[in-house]
Amino acid sequence: MSDEPTDLVFSALQKMRANGVHLRASLDTCDRLRAAASAPGRKPALPTRVPGNSPEDAPLQTPPANAPPPQKRGALSSALHAAMPAAPESPRTQIAPATFNAASAEKAANLAALRDPVLACVKCAHLAASRTQVVFGVGNPDAEVMFVGEAPGADEDLVGEPFVGKAGQTLTKMIEAMGFRRADVYIANILKCRPNTPAGEPGNRKPTPAEMEVCKPYLLQQIEIVRPKVLVALGGTAVEGLLGLPKVGITKMRGTWQEFHGIPLMPTFHPSYLLRPSAEQMANKRRVWEDLLAVLERLGHEITERQRGFFLAK
Repeated sequence: MSDEPTDLVFSALQKMRANGVHLRASLDTCDRLRAAASAPGRKPALPTRVPGNSPEDAPLQTPPANAPPPQKRGALSSALHAAMPAAPESPRTQIAPATFNAASAEKAANLAALRDPVLACVKCAHLAASRTQVVFGVGNPDAEVMFVGEAPGADEDLVGEPFVGKAGQTLTKMIEAMGFRRADVYIANILKCRPNTPAGEPGNRKPTPAEMEVCKPYLLQQIEIVRPKVLVALGGTAVEGLLGLPKVGITKMRGTWQEFHGIPLMPTFHPSYLLRPSAEQMANKRRVWEDLLAVLERLGHEITERQRGFFLAK
């Protein structure tokens, strides 16, 4: 494995591991194979993983000598082996172990390359001056579903990850009820910085259309890289920012399929809306759940009877 493409793969794996990306194969094993391949007259076949073992520690086996030679692949994308400097204070892009493949690796590398300009962005000087840190996005680069919110709140600004406060905990429960883990989906906001609020004023401010328009190209690049099968817009402001519709009536629009750059988009209530005390709280939870059931159906996922019964009156 001493040819140039393999060296690039090994280099990329090293950099991705250093950048916090979860990898199924052991870099130590790759290193041993690489060293063995450099011996004169020896060129071992690429290893394949034995099914049924843990992702990290599964042994490797080499195909028998009489097996047909593997097909040669084209050169890797330059984004895959581009340098990816670490940013310890910010959350890492994770790849769910079950979905790691070459396409996932390239997507992760492209997201990592996009992080640098986003983390350094000062296009909105007033937001750059007041933020604790930029909230880029988190999740599986190969996700089927991408959830899009409006902007980070105080908790997200402090942690550097979208949807980590009370509303984020509600979103996580919604995701798990769908049969996913949080690490299986991708989560981002239109605005990457927390909207600044006047001194002494509590709570979080809604982003302005101008602020969303400045930051929206970063989200567009994230969507282009991840290429989810379905987008879920959380709240009227997210729908407004994505579709460019002023003063969206989310109550009327939720549950109706839209389209964003060729991707089906499902508008639904923001998780924070479900935290408000209301006589309609259970009914609103059911409305959101029906929207998510529609997402599962669009994805072709099997829905259990138990799932269909969530939040129905007993």
